[in-house]
Amino acid sequence: MVTGSARPPERSSRRLGQNFLADPNLLDAIVREANLDPDDVVLEVGGGGGALTERLAPLVARLHVIEVDERLRQELEPLATRAGNIDLVWGDALRVELSELDPPPGKMVANLPYSIATPLLIRTITELPDLESWVVMVQREIADRLRAEPGTREYGSASVVVQLACEVKLLRAVDPAVFVPRPRVGSALLALRRTRPAPPESLVIVVRAAFAHRRKSMARSLELSRPGSLGPAQRALEAIGRPANARAEILSPSDFERFAKALAEQGAAP
Repeated sequence: MVTGSARPPERSSRRLGQNFLADPNLLDAIVREANLDPDDVVLEVGGGGGALTERLAPLVARLHVIEVDERLRQELEPLATRAGNIDLVWGDALRVELSELDPPPGKMVANLPYSIATPLLIRTITELPDLESWVVMVQREIADRLRAEPGTREYGSASVVVQLACEVKLLRAVDPAVFVPRPRVGSALLALRRTRPAPPESLVIVVRAAFAHRRKSMARSLELSRPGSLGPAQRALEAIGRPANARAEILSPSDFERFAKALAEQGAAP
């Protein structure tokens, strides 16, 4: 987990995987990249010691901060009191009812806990329809995966699900030296811009099943998740101009949309 603090607590948590961002210039750059307006409502996940929080709050109308580590109350609660526009939510961001954030956020700016970054981003895309842009620090491997193109090793179900709703852009690579303690992995600042609503759950199920067994053809991978779907899946692939034995990684996000539609027309949708 990487949290936005230039003044880290005395002890980081191994259990939470905390590495605190300790470069004020990078914190300022994150805020600039977010392109904030005075009427914005922003979501930050992983408030840490409040270094990013204190930069965001004066620039926006409302700032929702979700933090799981209650040892950080002594940093965040006084900051929230002074700012007057910070809503502190204590809990696991994967369990918090995002739909209850009021007013709903339109932008997300955060140094995300790396262990939950991918499911959390997908959850915000799905459950926060008013969220239009994200500027987030993530593990470099995650950044590469989310923006991966078809046919590459990094391309997978998360790439497809995110790209069906968002344009994904790498803003900059980030050296481990800017964190305390220093993590063992590289990081990256990633920008997402919503271009469409989140894909329906039925499509997400198809995408995940297609990639569940990467060494098998897509149709056979689907058959393992949904017995009886082998023939329909092969016919649906041919209907969209792809070989019946194609693997999932060669299909673009738009191909998956067309494939799911063709599969549904044969009565084989999930």
